[in-house]
Amino acid sequence: MFPTYWDAQYVTLMVSKKLVPLNGFHHVTAVTGNISENLRFYTGVLGMRLVKKTVNQDDISAYHLFYGDQYGSPGTELTFFEWPHAGYAVDGTGTIGAIGLRVASDKALGWWLRRFDEHGVPHSRLTYEGGQTLLRFRDPDGQRLELIDDDGAVGGTPWTGGSVPPDMAIRGLHSVTLVVRQLGPTASNLVNQLGFRQCEEYMRSGDAGLHVVHYESGAGGPGTYVKVETGPNLPTGRSGIGGVHHAAFRVADDSAQLLWMSRLAKDGVQVTSVIDRYYFKSIYFHEPGRILFEIATDGPGMMIDEDLDNLGDRLSLPPFLEPDRERIEAGLQLLL
Repeated sequence: MFPTYWDAQYVTLMVSKKLVPLNGFHHVTAVTGNISENLRFYTGVLGMRLVKKTVNQDDISAYHLFYGDQYGSPGTELTFFEWPHAGYAVDGTGTIGAIGLRVASDKALGWWLRRFDEHGVPHSRLTYEGGQTLLRFRDPDGQRLELIDDDGAVGGTPWTGGSVPPDMAIRGLHSVTLVVRQLGPTASNLVNQLGFRQCEEYMRSGDAGLHVVHYESGAGGPGTYVKVETGPNLPTGRSGIGGVHHAAFRVADDSAQLLWMSRLAKDGVQVTSVIDRYYFKSIYFHEPGRILFEIATDGPGMMIDEDLDNLGDRLSLPPFLEPDRERIEAGLQLLL
């Protein structure tokens, strides 16, 4: 279960808690105010595949779109709730800031620079930071995003039906950035409760006093990184349009998820019971900085109700919502 390169302290921690490691990210969910514009940007400009068109199961008036790789693989999925009346997100503590997306090389980052210029996407220069080359940009809602060179590490399978060449394509999730008031409680949650390991630390150039620490889970590397930003002058943030709702981490199956639920509860974390989302099962809890985390199972997956060639083509509903399909469809705007 534990590769030989993991240090003894980490293995001892995980064995003592009777846990299997989190396998990096399952998905990250953000909020959009305009679902049609969101669809055009993520499929048309970023070249990601729409792998599931469904609704928020807790608010059936809202779309829930999943973008991912060719197969809708866990670890590649960036998802969005459409809440046009939510108000705009405020950057600051208690929020997830930038979402990192993986590309395979520096050459790909150069290609994206040119593409963003052609499509009028606001972006930074290429930046080398924390041992990574990245390109910062924003989507039409103002969501902060980063394309990051994963140096050819194993990633998702690029969508062959999109407008982006496979060797330049987004290959999945790379990282998320937590913005918190104090590092200590969040770091303790990541390391002592969730089994992350610290792997990088630096002060961000150009941002006076902004301290950044990187953590990794599971086997480590792209797709497992959580960055934590702290600083003396950071305002209090809030989620909303152009912000992230939650980040979800992967486990292989139900038994691993139940172990995590039990362990978190024993550690005094207020964690939900298992919620069956049909495409995966979920538990939810807040880390000490008020940011919402989820632990989700890899299966059953996006192809439980659609075949590979037709992923995202129709409105998919879990069986418990299927009797209300007519009413649900009548309450949703057409995707243009």
